[in-house]
This record gives sequence, structure tokens and C-alpha cells, in this order.
Amino acid sequence: MIIQAFLRWVETAKASERASAASALGRAFAQADVNGIDRQAVEMAMTFLLDDPSPKVRRSLAEALADCPIVPRSIIKALAQDQPEIAYIAISRSPVLNDDDLVDMAADGGAEMRALIASRSGVSCAVAAAIAEIGGEEEVLILLENPGARLSPGSLRRIADRLGDSVAARGLLLERHDLPSDARQTLAEKAGAALAASDLVRAVIGEDRAQRVVRETCDAAALTLSSASAREELQRMVAALRKTGRLTPALLLTALCSGRTEFFSAAIVDLSGVPEKRVRSILSGGRFHSIRALLETAGLGREVSGMFSEAVLFCQCEADADHDGASLSVAARLSDRLRRRSLGAYHAVAELAERLAFAEQRQRARNYALLLSRQAA
Repeated sequence: MIIQAFLRWVETAKASERASAASALGRAFAQADVNGIDRQAVEMAMTFLLDDPSPKVRRSLAEALADCPIVPRSIIKALAQDQPEIAYIAISRSPVLNDDDLVDMAADGGAEMRALIASRSGVSCAVAAAIAEIGGEEEVLILLENPGARLSPGSLRRIADRLGDSVAARGLLLERHDLPSDARQTLAEKAGAALAASDLVRAVIGEDRAQRVVRETCDAAALTLSSASAREELQRMVAALRKTGRLTPALLLTALCSGRTEFFSAAIVDLSGVPEKRVRSILSGGRFHSIRALLETAGLGREVSGMFSEAVLFCQCEADADHDGASLSVAARLSDRLRRRSLGAYHAVAELAERLAFAEQRQRARNYALLLSRQAA
């Protein structure tokens, strides 16, 4: 009788009156002010109002039910798929929508639907992962800006891979303390590629030099990040560099000469397939020929494996020595050794070793000048 009377009334009521009725019905249901029989009637009435031609009516119903934990999922899901201003109310507030609902909506809906889900006050790892995988730039930016969104390391890596070319996405990612090191390296590579492609940069310093500067800067970034990375992150970073062709002999030599032995060991493990324990044993205490055999297994050619082996031996001496501040660095010792030879195939390695040694010398000069200025002050 109640629902019949309501349906007759709805046929002649104005939109504003229907909106007030929708709000009253929703509040009564949410506050449990109706008994079991009346509850069924109210559910039927609310279901009927989902087809009301006036958005005001459906919006009033959504506002009344948005925070209710006992409203039927079918009603909330229908409101969540309504026009954006109504869907936003249901999606952003309803505790009834579970992860499966939201993941399905993100997959089946368009950009607006995903943006609404990304702005929800609490976004679980599973829902965030779905948006990170298929969302466009705008939806992902909303997700990154949402303090209630829980993004797993895998989701952050995926966003870096997919949208790292976006300046806005890079900025938001780099501000996060939970961004994995390998994802930071991915962003550094993308930023470097954008810089190298800049017409202004190429016009000022030339295309070849721009490529070299960017490459060396990205190498330095990788090595810096590696020093603060956990073992698993370091392995991921090395694998990513290998897949993109960035795990070059130049990067490996730079790692050796700058004391990033953990990075170098992880790289040799990845390239050679030799167990980590065996690699560490050879690199830390092996002799020349065993080191050279390991490096050639990792893919270093015969013409350069000897020089790398010498650099590894210099690193062993560096680790065992009692430093008095006057000993030559690995880069300086390698550069000095190669300078005495007929370069030939060694030219590129010798040139890199010399640049690294000179860079170290310049940094020591800067540090010395800074120390003097502080003492004078």
C-alpha cells in the first residue's frame, strides 16, 4: 500500500517535491527508522527513483545514501554509473563499493569514471594498481595527488614506465619518499631523453655533446641511487638498465672507479648468470685470470676484460689499504697504467678513465677550497 501510494504521488509531483521525498526516503533508510516491512517498500521506492528523469532527484538520493553502510549495492552501483556529478557522490563516499566493484568500474568505465575512483577518500592498493595500469595522465595525476591512495612499489614503477615522460607525473613521483630506486632511475632516463631532444640544448652545446652529457648524468644518477638501494631494488635497477641497453662498459667502469662495488657486483651477476656468492668471492679476492674469466662470461670482450680486471684488482687494494689521504684513486691508477701502453682498442676506456680521474681531482680541489673558506670565516 505504501509503495502504491508513493508511485501514484510521483506521477503528479514536481521535481523539487520528488527530490525532497528521495532525500527523506534515503535518510530514513540510512538511519534505520523503518521496520522490516517498510524497509522493503522503501528499497522499492528508491529503486524506482533511479529512473527519475530529473538529475536533482537522483542526486538527492545519492547524497542521502552515500555514507550508509547497509544500502543495497545495486542501488549504489546504479548511482555510481549515473552522470558525473551524481556518480562522484556515490563513488567518493560510499563504503558499500568494494575493491572488485571499483576495479570493474575502472576497467569498464571511461576517463571520467577512473578520475572519480582515483579521487575517492581511500583507494586500496588493488584499485590504485588498476588505475596505474590503464589510466590516462589526468586520472593518474589525481591518484598521485590523493593522500588517501595507497600505491604499491609495483604501481609506482608502472606509472614511471607509462607516464614518466610527463613533467607533472615525474614531479609528483619524485616527491614521494616511497618511490623505489629503480623507478627513480627510470624517471632520470626519461628526463635525460627529453633534455637531449631539446632543440635549445642541441643548439647550445651540439647534439653529440648533449647525448654524452645526458648519458654521463644518467650514469651518475644510477650510481648515486644504487648506494641507497636495498638489494632487491638494486637488482631491479640493474635488470632494467640491461633491458634498455644502458648497462654499458662505460657505466661498469664508472661504477668501479667511483667505488660503487655493490652496483658492479649486481651487474656482473645479472650479465653472467653466475651465483651472487661466487661473483662476490671472485671480485673481492680473486686473481687476475679468474676475474677476467668472470668478466668475459658477463659479456666483456677480450680486448677490454683485461683492463677491467686490473681495475678490480685496484679496488681490492683500495679496500685493503690504510688510507693516509695520499694514495691514488682507482681511476687515477688505471689512467696512469693505460697511458703507458699503445692504446689501440683501449682508447675509449683510457679516455674514460682519464676523465674520471680528472673529475675526482676537480672535486678534491673544490672540497679543499671550501674547507679553506670555512676556516677563514
